[in-house]
Amino acid sequence: MAKQKTIYSCTECGGQTLKWQGQCPHCQAWNTLVETIAEKPVSRFSPVSETGEVQNLSMIEAREEPRYPTGIEELDRVLGGGMVRGGVVLLGGDPGIGKSTLLLQALSSMSAQHAVLYVSGEESAQQVALRAKRLALDVRSVDLYAEIQLEKIQAVLAKRKPAVAVIDSIQTVYSEILQSAPGSVAQVRECAAQLTRLAKSSGTCIILVGHVTKEGALAGPRVLEHMVDTVLYFEGDMHSTFRMIRAFKNRFGAVNELGVFAMSEKGLREVKNPSALFLSHHDAQVPGSCIMVTQEGTRPLLVEIQALVDEARSPNPRRLCVGLEQNRLAMLLAVLHRHAGIPCYDQDVFINAVGGVKITEPGADLAILLAVVSSLKNKPLAEKMIVIGEVGLAGEIRPVQRGQERLKEAAKLGFKQAIIPLANKPKQTIEGMTIIPVARLKDAVVHMHG
Repeated sequence: MAKQKTIYSCTECGGQTLKWQGQCPHCQAWNTLVETIAEKPVSRFSPVSETGEVQNLSMIEAREEPRYPTGIEELDRVLGGGMVRGGVVLLGGDPGIGKSTLLLQALSSMSAQHAVLYVSGEESAQQVALRAKRLALDVRSVDLYAEIQLEKIQAVLAKRKPAVAVIDSIQTVYSEILQSAPGSVAQVRECAAQLTRLAKSSGTCIILVGHVTKEGALAGPRVLEHMVDTVLYFEGDMHSTFRMIRAFKNRFGAVNELGVFAMSEKGLREVKNPSALFLSHHDAQVPGSCIMVTQEGTRPLLVEIQALVDEARSPNPRRLCVGLEQNRLAMLLAVLHRHAGIPCYDQDVFINAVGGVKITEPGADLAILLAVVSSLKNKPLAEKMIVIGEVGLAGEIRPVQRGQERLKEAAKLGFKQAIIPLANKPKQTIEGMTIIPVARLKDAVVHMHG
């Protein structure tokens, strides 16, 4: 019997090469080539639309697709308003984070108005039924199919034509056309492509559950994220009850939206006021604590930035950030020294964003520096004060996006003062709040104690 021909596929870009190499020749990633069996080329694809004719873009009727609300407002927020007919959603997250629990809750809620199907490839029907019973869900209208073979799943989807189908998970599904094992690069890519085509042609909304690697990225080829319409990441600390869903790609809505949940005995419940999670409750103002308003998609969130500045015991002072960018801290401390005359070169500086939230926007710059100054001088900031602003290398305070919305959110939660960039000064006064606009870093340091 002739030996089967093998090729090497890149787990990052899906590129193929005939021999193994340390570096992928297509995307230059290291140690990403894995051996797979070369498959015979068979045409298995049909066009997304019924006709392949050339059309004038202005003549095509553009209309908003109707959405299916999931019954979970935080999930709808991240999706952009709900599920879209024919849309494909990829939901990734760590094991045990609550992916299957959330989707079972969503299907239970949607089953009242729509036909739904839960395809379980990892758990038996009894295990899923046991979870539904534990969560006290009404699943009388939820159909379950325990199967991992792609062709059988396609046949059931074509026959039953559900409005929403969940595939849990894409790494367990395999196609008979390919000889490689489930979860391999070839199988994941092929199964995802076939299910995506089925969703577009039939109008069924398909949710794919994806595993993640040790680094936190979605397992399988990178092309998997390009195929689907929406990519959601389920994040959270396993030692905490709080979970967050973040949209990294969404063809039907805004990206970087954030949904916040709390894990309870009855499953995941929505957190209506997530700002309460990210604020510590001190009896009195403490040094090194500064409240900022960050923007997650369309949602303003109040987050407490904590700083601890201590005399360094080694020649190389430590710079440590939790939830913020560490390299940016070194740059900000240099600006603080140069433009506000406050040196920290002989101090250890530790920064923490309370509640496990990750802040990537530069709008946290001013809050970080004022928290550092507060800790260094051992003087707390004024009571009920929030701070927003980006700090430039020349010591200027730059404006942030959606400044008005951030101030309104802070006022709603009872904050009385705000240090903001001069360019973000609102045209109309905000009731109950004193606005302190600043143009330079040294001005903000002067006003920080009220």
